[in-house]
Amino acid sequence: MFFLICTLVGLDTIGSVAAQGPQGLTWMAILAVAFFLPYGLLVAELGSAFPVQGGPYVWTRLAFGRLTAGVNQILYWISNPVWVGGSLCIIALSTWEEFFTPLPGLWKYAAGLVFIWGGALTVVQSVRVGKWVPIAGALARIVLLGFFLVSVVVFALQNGVHTLPAGEFTPTYVGFVALVPVLIFNFVGFELPSSASEEMKNPRRDIPLAILRSGFASLFLYGAPILGILFVLPSEDIGSLGGFIDACKAVFTVYGGSIAADGTVTLTGAGAVLGGIAAAGLIVGLLTSGVAWAMGAHRAQAVACADGAGPAWLGVISEKHGTPVRVNLLSAVLASVLFVVALNLTEGDGEKYFAAGLGLTISTTFISYVITFPSLLVLRRKYPDVNRPYSVPGGRFGVWLVTLLATGLVAFTVVVLIWPGFGVGWFGTDGSPADSLPESFAGERLAYTLTQVVPLTLFLTVGLVFHALGSKTRKSRR
Repeated sequence: MFFLICTLVGLDTIGSVAAQGPQGLTWMAILAVAFFLPYGLLVAELGSAFPVQGGPYVWTRLAFGRLTAGVNQILYWISNPVWVGGSLCIIALSTWEEFFTPLPGLWKYAAGLVFIWGGALTVVQSVRVGKWVPIAGALARIVLLGFFLVSVVVFALQNGVHTLPAGEFTPTYVGFVALVPVLIFNFVGFELPSSASEEMKNPRRDIPLAILRSGFASLFLYGAPILGILFVLPSEDIGSLGGFIDACKAVFTVYGGSIAADGTVTLTGAGAVLGGIAAAGLIVGLLTSGVAWAMGAHRAQAVACADGAGPAWLGVISEKHGTPVRVNLLSAVLASVLFVVALNLTEGDGEKYFAAGLGLTISTTFISYVITFPSLLVLRRKYPDVNRPYSVPGGRFGVWLVTLLATGLVAFTVVVLIWPGFGVGWFGTDGSPADSLPESFAGERLAYTLTQVVPLTLFLTVGLVFHALGSKTRKSRR
């Protein structure tokens, strides 16, 4: 359960949801029913019916064959170094600069590499040791978000809060295309424990139960702080990158500090101390998000390589640690390169770096889901006699419904990420597609599209190259 809370509650996206105003909470509730529930049911059946190392890779392999599964797995795996070297790293650096000290010049590069490689060395550890990192990360989230909510209440009693007119909760299509990527990204990660299911005592029982518990916990841990941010900050001042950080600074003034007329926040005394502790907790939370995802995605990639969908030397599990050390280290190298390249291409613009990195992370992950989710339908047909301790309710209709909902929504998300504003202005809807571009890419649609399409094309090419490099392994098994 703690592992899943750590993977589901990504602190890097809270500000992005809050930046869209109260309707973000409305769409969160709608997508909890339309996506989160079907997705949880789908993974609960697959994870309990096929509890083997590699999880999503094995499901896709059984359903569609090694080539499709191997290329698909590359997208699933490589999204982790993109995420760690992208939005997670930039928010960690922004938090450090906001609460501690500036990071000029080479210091920013050094701090980013420390963040990336600190996570890499953690992932290398055995599951028995490494599992304590997601546990610590989950506890850090609960404590941090809980303390933030208490502080919001104290702040409200002392200073009042911003009113939230009922009309602002009304869902709009423009809001939907802006929110659906980050909201659904907030809801995914259920399949990760299945990548190491053979190390569980009873995966057929534990996986569905963990999904149920962590699902309810995650909805609260997302919704409550977003509401708190909306109460504390004027909607026009909430940014995707700094929304949660700015809200933390504002509410911690109740312990010592002040807010100037221009909105500048200064923390003093106990406020500065508690702010520093919260900032450290936020950085730990960001780091453990990357670690938890890596523990699942990297292991699945190693299984794919050992199966002949990639170079055999990457499919080795360390006898000492019991983890895919080579995949872990390669991922850290990729994250480091992406971090340095992205920081240079955006000329240090944190907002632009954050928007491009987060968009690429989500689209890469979700393209893999477009292939993985339909595995449920295919495996029901190909392996009807497999013991299913948990089955999607509703028979054949239920299986089709959860598959179509989950697959359809992630496919739509990929479209609106690559082309923001898709459908805006159609059929009499309000708004302009250009307004859906991230603020940091305003008027730069081509530049933003290239940040998504070029890396995705490269990743698909890597998948095909990996499949070719796995030919020796495949031949040896014939």
